[in-house]
Amino acid sequence: MPAALEPIDTVADLIRRLGDIPPERILWNPIPGTATEADALRLNDGEPKRLVELIDGILVEKAMGFPESFLASWIATCLNNFVIPRRLGIVGGADLLVRVLGTQVRLTDVSYFPWSSIPNAAELREPIGRIAPAIAVEVVSPSNTKREIERKRAEFFSSGTFLFWIVDPKNETVLVYTDALTFHVLTTADTLDGGRVLPGFSLKIADLFGYLDFPSE
Repeated sequence: MPAALEPIDTVADLIRRLGDIPPERILWNPIPGTATEADALRLNDGEPKRLVELIDGILVEKAMGFPESFLASWIATCLNNFVIPRRLGIVGGADLLVRVLGTQVRLTDVSYFPWSSIPNAAELREPIGRIAPAIAVEVVSPSNTKREIERKRAEFFSSGTFLFWIVDPKNETVLVYTDALTFHVLTTADTLDGGRVLPGFSLKIADLFGYLDFPSE
């Protein structure tokens, strides 16, 4: 389980609790500590749409850059191309809200839910998912911090996630976590697979990052 949280006395404490994220990603309305799930839904479903997470009653804007969005879309496409014909499960995108640890409302860039984890059709119509994905994927953006991702990863594993992929476009690597602390690093010489969660799925890391290669004349 995630470590006990330190009390917040100053803005510096607030930023530190959230993982040293840039302050411009912390929303001040509602006042931090008073935000609710309704506030998160209002922004995520509104016009203009604003992707936010609800962390300790604080609305935090999710980091998502231009190339990161393309890579997330490609990973979701590859997963869908594998799971849909086999009727294995369902794949969510960057605006899918999931409740973890009972009170936190989180967003991942891509998520995979096997049908066996979903109790009934009504579950799919909930505004906020109540089941942690079997596979959660984070495509890190420049404003993401290591501590921010560490906390999110711990929350997902504590809530039932089995695989957590951290995709790093800058270094062209994928960190594959099988629990909150155990991981291995894949480079462009390697192939990402679904492990025991999604046996048979594979994606060459070179092909993943090659998706952004501009076509030659």
